[in-house]
Amino acid sequence: MGMLHPRERMPVLRFVPVEDLIPHEQADQVRTEPLVQRLRAEGILKNPPVVAPIPDEPRYVVLDGANRVEAARRLGLPHLVVQVVDYEDPRLVVEAWTHVISGGSPESFFAAVQEIEGITLEPSERLHARAELARRQALAYLVCPRGDIYLVRAEGDLYRRTALLNLLVDIYKSRFRFYRTTTDQLEHILPYYEQVIAVVVFPRYEPAEIIELARNGARLPAGITRHIIPYRALRINIPLDILAAPLPLEEKNAWLAEWFRRKLAAREIRIYEESVVIFDE
Repeated sequence: MGMLHPRERMPVLRFVPVEDLIPHEQADQVRTEPLVQRLRAEGILKNPPVVAPIPDEPRYVVLDGANRVEAARRLGLPHLVVQVVDYEDPRLVVEAWTHVISGGSPESFFAAVQEIEGITLEPSERLHARAELARRQALAYLVCPRGDIYLVRAEGDLYRRTALLNLLVDIYKSRFRFYRTTTDQLEHILPYYEQVIAVVVFPRYEPAEIIELARNGARLPAGITRHIIPYRALRINIPLDILAAPLPLEEKNAWLAEWFRRKLAAREIRIYEESVVIFDE
């Protein structure tokens, strides 16, 4: 399916082989199995994963939707509908999520972090911590409920640091509750979450780093990168039957092109320019 005229501001949707979809982050096993069950029960793919082509390869890096891709693999689907974006589009922004950890003992969390070989904690203050993170002189930094801040120091190349980052996140994703937010400001966090142990602030990754990690089989922890996608396609509701059908890729994409034309003709596609807040995700 070809690229539409830029003024149309329409997403590019395409069937691609599931085996050509390469995640840049770990799948969240807690979310993946319920997603498999929901796909089976509903019989539709509501929201397509967002992908970008890997230069000089037939594969795509998954920017958002690693759990949906993993669910498709578990269901044995040969193809999946994805939204293909240009990773160099200046409107596409890569940010980082912040993790709020709660529901356990601060002592046990910090003791576990200090046991990771290759990681050290260093007291800091907010401005310095932000600067060190921006310079990638720190793996992350931790903000405690009383305001204490610790730099998470680690040595090594991109792959070594990614492995250590996975060890750090593994500590709390299996033992504590954690939530994603976009701030490190305690006054915007503590009123909304109970029993906060620490806030983990991650660096912002460059697209080139994300592609390099993905194409070489490395994975960031789930829920760290935050891709802000222009004209994100939602609620496409593609039947699972067509995803699972043993048809040639060209035939499926011809079906998708005709489906798109029908949607346009029926005026069923709506673009929201303003930000929206969804309460039933």
